[in-house]
Amino acid sequence: MHPQPELNRLAIRKLVVRQHIALRRIECAEAAVHAVRPLEWLDRLMAFWRGLSPLAKAAAVPLALIVQRTAAPRLNLLGSLVRWAPLAFATIQGLRAAKK
Repeated sequence: MHPQPELNRLAIRKLVVRQHIALRRIECAEAAVHAVRPLEWLDRLMAFWRGLSPLAKAAAVPLALIVQRTAAPRLNLLGSLVRWAPLAFATIQGLRAAKK
C-alpha cells in the first residue's frame, strides 16, 4: 500500500486536475458559442431566403448584379493576369537562371 502522505499528495493533485478540467470545459463552451455565431446568422439568412417567393428570388439576382456594378467597379483581374503574367514568368526565370 501507499504511505498516507503520498496518498494525500495524489488526492490534492487529483483535485487540481479536476478543477483544471472544469475550467477548460467552461472555456471550450464559451469558445463554441463564439464560433457558432456566424453559422447562426447564416442559418437565419437561409431561413429568410427560403421564405421568399420564387419571383422575389429571381428578381434578387439581377438586382444584386446591378448594385455590384454601380457600388464597386468591376476589377478586370483576368485581363491583368493575361497582360502581366508573361513578364512575371520571364522575370522569375531570369532570376532563377542568374541564381544558378
